[in-house]
Amino acid sequence: MNLEYFIARKVAAGGKKSFTRLIIRIAIIAVALSLTVMIVATALITGFKKEITNKIFGFWGHVHIQDTNVNRSYEAIPIDINQTFYPSLDTVGQIDYVEDMSIFGRTIEDRPQRKTTKGGIKHIQAFANKPGIIKTKNEFEGIILKGIGADFDWDFLQGSLQQGKVLNLKDSVRTKGILVSQNTANRLKLKIGQKFIVHFVTDKGSQIKKPFTVEGIYKTGLDEYDRNFALVDIRVIQDILGWEPNQVGGFEVFIDNIDDLDVIAEYIYIEKLPNHLYAQTIKDKSPSIFEWLELQNINEVVILILMIVVAIINMVTALMILILERTNMIGMLKALGSSNWSVRKIFLYYAGFILVLGIFWGDLIGIGLCLLQKHFEFIKLSEADYYLSVAPIDINFWTILLLNVGTLVVTLIFLIIPSYLVTRITPVKAIRFS
Repeated sequence: MNLEYFIARKVAAGGKKSFTRLIIRIAIIAVALSLTVMIVATALITGFKKEITNKIFGFWGHVHIQDTNVNRSYEAIPIDINQTFYPSLDTVGQIDYVEDMSIFGRTIEDRPQRKTTKGGIKHIQAFANKPGIIKTKNEFEGIILKGIGADFDWDFLQGSLQQGKVLNLKDSVRTKGILVSQNTANRLKLKIGQKFIVHFVTDKGSQIKKPFTVEGIYKTGLDEYDRNFALVDIRVIQDILGWEPNQVGGFEVFIDNIDDLDVIAEYIYIEKLPNHLYAQTIKDKSPSIFEWLELQNINEVVILILMIVVAIINMVTALMILILERTNMIGMLKALGSSNWSVRKIFLYYAGFILVLGIFWGDLIGIGLCLLQKHFEFIKLSEADYYLSVAPIDINFWTILLLNVGTLVVTLIFLIIPSYLVTRITPVKAIRFS
């Protein structure tokens, strides 16, 4: 039998109500609250980043393939849709690659290691953009029409559709329908079935007018895209630009796992594309949004560190009071031949009981709050500022387990230092003043 563990359990189970009991309860509450904050903060930040990246990639794809001479506007130089990689690129599965070994974020040169991507390429679709001006009876506004074809994946926008229906692009005759955002519909007072004119300027300086009918209204929550973009049949864009039916502005590529983004983009560019085309990730095209998302990692780290510090300070205080309260017991154990380390282990076990109890309540409260938010969405956000109308939650079992184990281990390691107070207590003095 583990004698230290046995004594610690008896000490924890016994005892009368006292100031020490109050301190222990405070320590349990502090650990529980610290873990609760860590669980909720991690779930919120992870969910927030996941929802935002899903929206961005859902609207634009992960990788864009375009002509190397593409200009800086939203209009693209036409490229032939008949490419060796289209549409077979979506059959690419996991990719083997070589990467320099990295330890704690530092790259070790001349130590390459072979890796495999977590997923492959899920989908590829053609697109073409053309800016224009929407003209209604009372309003007019600039817009960028994104032309899409029969290969378009509607999964994301189908879930973002507020009214109406998606475009039917599989007919041989091009549709005059258009999908506008809720933002645009509100500003221009557009409704399902309403017709309006969009004015375009050609490269030669002449103007073209095209009629459209609102078939659907969507809302992604990404104000930058909702305010500026509308979706139409790619054949309309080809007609406006004077392109042939086989000419498109580029291709959007969707991948299975965001962690493989840079590797797959490099693979596409080197292995699949001809010299006049290049591949660029959306992170490279819109760095500001992703830099903002990366800042959330700093917030998460700061919160975790602060909460761990709070738990440690409270546990150190509680342990020191426990040791001082049990001075007589420490003297008796030492008089009976127990070593300093043996006595210290008793109090470390005792602290472990307090930690486990605090972690239990922290898990219960933290996971409970996350589940309440996930199902009832009582925390609302300003969509204009945060791109989301409610605070998102992403509960990950392994993350919670890591927080539990990390809190227990780190706190116990720091408690070894104050447990050194046991060595300062001598049997003679402890028994004399008991």
